[in-house]
Amino acid sequence: MSTFLIGEISKLFQIDIRTLRYYDTIDLFKPASVDASTGYRYYSIDQFEQLNTILYLKALNIPLKDIKSFLEHRDIEGILDLLQKQQQRTEEKIRQFERIRQKIESRIHQIEDASRQEELYKIREVELPERTLLVLKQNIHKSDNLEMPIRLLENLTKMNSTIFLGKVGLSISRERLLQEKFDEYDSIFVTLEQEAPKEFGTDLKVLPKDTYITLRFVGTHQDASPYYQQLMDYIRQKNGQLIEDAIEITYIDYGLTRDPAKFVTEIQLLAK
Repeated sequence: MSTFLIGEISKLFQIDIRTLRYYDTIDLFKPASVDASTGYRYYSIDQFEQLNTILYLKALNIPLKDIKSFLEHRDIEGILDLLQKQQQRTEEKIRQFERIRQKIESRIHQIEDASRQEELYKIREVELPERTLLVLKQNIHKSDNLEMPIRLLENLTKMNSTIFLGKVGLSISRERLLQEKFDEYDSIFVTLEQEAPKEFGTDLKVLPKDTYITLRFVGTHQDASPYYQQLMDYIRQKNGQLIEDAIEITYIDYGLTRDPAKFVTEIQLLAK
């Protein structure tokens, strides 16, 4: 019976020698014999079908432990069960990648939109979709560093910090706005993704789909006070009534660029 050294198997099946040695170690694919004096591994041609099966199932991303279990109890029911479970895992991966794709698409749009220089320093009336905010009520001065409040929000919600990038904002209460006190914030929030769970120990707030009065400027919350004044003056000139607390979101900051001249923040007010 023809036998093959591990190097020959490696070339025939285009598989790394280290992988074949690992398969031997975990008892997934062992050589037909091992020379006691040299330690050389020898494989038989009868083992080719088994290795082909392993490589096929591995190409389907089936875990090695599941492949090993199947090979030990090889039958039709076993392969169907293995493939059906992998189909379920694959469909879940597809859903995960679709969510990732949507997040990437949304972030690209947000950055491109925020980078439009022609929209800076203009008061605009913009229709915005319904959004759900997870809110942590906390007094924050405009000079405060936001990293600690963000960590508190993250820990309270048990949400991963990656969710927070580009989604964190600050809010000034309607009462404080009417008193023209723009240096203190009343809460910090994160905009929830559609798939985010809603069992939290903090407040949820739903912002309605509506037309908001907005203003973008270069800078962060530390630079926002004069722009709140411009927005409040605009509302008064139109004989409008402030309906909701302010929403302030920094779309571009040090997380995306080292250049403060490219930071972009937007204030959104709902008034009728």
